[in-house]
Amino acid sequence: METYKKGKIRNVALLGHGGSGKTTLVESMAYTTGITNRQGKVEEGNTISDYDKEEAKRLFSISTTVVPVLWEDTKINFLDTPGYFDFVGEVEEALSVADAAVIVVSGKAGVEVGTMKAWEQCEKYKLPRMFFVTDMDDDNASFRQVVEKLQELYGKRIAPFHAPIREKEKFVGFVNVVKMAGRRFTKLSEYTECEIPAYQKEYVDKYRESLLESVAESSEELMEKYFEGEEFTKEEISNALRDSVIDGSIVPVLMGSGLNAQGSNMLLQAIEKYFPSPEKKMVSGKNVKTGETFEANYEESKPVTARVFKTIADPFIGKFSLIKVCSGVLKADSAVYNADKDTEEKLSRLYVLRGKEQIEVKELYAGDIGAIGKLSNTATGDTLSTKACPVVYDRPAISVPYAYMRYTTKAKGDDDKVSQALAKLMEEDLTLRQVNDKENHQSLLYGIGEQQLEVTVSKLFSRYKVEIELKRPRVPFREAIRKKVRVQGRYKKQSGGHGQYGDVHMEFEPSGDMETPYIFEEKIFGGAVPKNYFPAVEKGIQECVLRGPLAGYPVVGLKATLVDGSYHPVDSSEMAFKMATIQAFKQGVMDASPVLLEPIVSFNVVAPDKFTGDIMGDLNKRRGRVLGMNPVAGGKQEIVADIPMSEIVGYATDLRSMTGGMGEYSYEFSRYEQAPSDVQQKVMDEAAKQAAEGEM
Repeated sequence: METYKKGKIRNVALLGHGGSGKTTLVESMAYTTGITNRQGKVEEGNTISDYDKEEAKRLFSISTTVVPVLWEDTKINFLDTPGYFDFVGEVEEALSVADAAVIVVSGKAGVEVGTMKAWEQCEKYKLPRMFFVTDMDDDNASFRQVVEKLQELYGKRIAPFHAPIREKEKFVGFVNVVKMAGRRFTKLSEYTECEIPAYQKEYVDKYRESLLESVAESSEELMEKYFEGEEFTKEEISNALRDSVIDGSIVPVLMGSGLNAQGSNMLLQAIEKYFPSPEKKMVSGKNVKTGETFEANYEESKPVTARVFKTIADPFIGKFSLIKVCSGVLKADSAVYNADKDTEEKLSRLYVLRGKEQIEVKELYAGDIGAIGKLSNTATGDTLSTKACPVVYDRPAISVPYAYMRYTTKAKGDDDKVSQALAKLMEEDLTLRQVNDKENHQSLLYGIGEQQLEVTVSKLFSRYKVEIELKRPRVPFREAIRKKVRVQGRYKKQSGGHGQYGDVHMEFEPSGDMETPYIFEEKIFGGAVPKNYFPAVEKGIQECVLRGPLAGYPVVGLKATLVDGSYHPVDSSEMAFKMATIQAFKQGVMDASPVLLEPIVSFNVVAPDKFTGDIMGDLNKRRGRVLGMNPVAGGKQEIVADIPMSEIVGYATDLRSMTGGMGEYSYEFSRYEQAPSDVQQKVMDEAAKQAAEGEM
């Protein structure tokens, strides 16, 4: 493949609701431009984008795939992103290097939650965008309804560049509103000119008028011309539209059929014409040697720098670091410096990836996207530069995973294999996290949602031949006492020769400090217990608070005072006093009105206004206490609540169901509170059952 300079490059993210047709659209563009000689289908598992086994099996995208398409003399790097919300980390990685976005909408399904989320992401990243309405070959597709809904949501910024032409209820062509000309498809995206149908005249005139208004608003000179009734030239319209699309004041709406490869060439033409090349974009990092800002701005004359925005660690195709070159010219067989890790890496080969196909290139110019194989110390988010000019760019902002499950290995002795396999999956997916919860003797897997965790389980088996099982996680309860008691612990053992003897009188009471497991004091008078046995008594307490007698959870807020006891000059030992203390602890805690404390989290839910009633009702059912509501931009509300941690397992799925995917949540640990008696009983029963099964 030839290498392209920044003026001839477009980096475009494909966004949209799951199942809206993004991957099919990429296939149609690859087919009409001659990259493939047969158009792949998602249902047949033979598309360029969805090459992973899991994607072929599930019939939807899981990872972002780069598919470069050549249109005339321009290289368009498409970043085909997943539409399902569990894989939002993949979308965020793509948006961190995209210069513009195409939001794909199914003409049949209409504007969906994923469409609105894609718009919000474009707003967040300040990306120029256009809509492409696909599935226009379907009898139930309605371009007009999609446009009206988009205009209702986003106002005058929405500008239809096309209008459909149907004959005998079949999609046969479109009207180019910018040029006011009809187009009839002949073969695939090719067309001949035709008359604008009479039935479309009213809508086309309306679309055209709003387009000209937008053109007029782009400058005072054009506004004056518009009010004086003068016609705009084609060049004036074209230039004004390009500037307006780049600054986001106009969002074009195009159409076609991905399945029939209709309209794909018009989309490529619009991308080349209206979307910015990297030369129109700014990017800056920090020179770690001088501390100064490094203005890269995709200039070839500057020292080479590149951002690693994604990692592929597939056992079948190998490890690749996907990069966007931010300055200079990156050449194969060169050495680069990773300022984040303070290590040098030797590049052997440089690639352009098209799905899983690896196309070797000798160099990549600033603004282009490519891949480097087998970098040993480089991870997603790192910056590659030169040692003479070490630069670091901001890392991509990736969503924090809050959904989690406990996992166990199915085969004994697979723990190390599972850990190694998970480490590779976490290299690829930054929203996946593994946590070893030693306190509760469990391994936890965190993700954005349960679907992502299920896919992870499946990947572990298909890629690395290890099996894990997901289970409900154990919640980190605590045990505490409510009153003061005094008990005696006596340990006596005679076994011929020296025996064992230890005798302690202990007082147990609440310390009032729930952050500290225990406080130990001694108030011994007259040497009833020699001082050299005090550490043994404390050690007994120290061991006991790790697993309380109520349900096996750590004990907190305990004050233990050694007040009396006795010893034997020959048979007493540290071990005997430690055992006596353990006996006193078990009896004393059970006599001191023990209770279970449950962790409470500060919970935040952000969702559109209309869902607040349902969300608050659901939080109440989960024993949550709603503390307040704050308005958020975009007609949303933030609901703030305190809720027991045990009640938030599975919340990601429930919130998605309640809000159609529009709700988001986050939480952080707040404090411990006494659990209700029914909850305590349930936890104790569960602990007894697990102890019987040998799980604790």
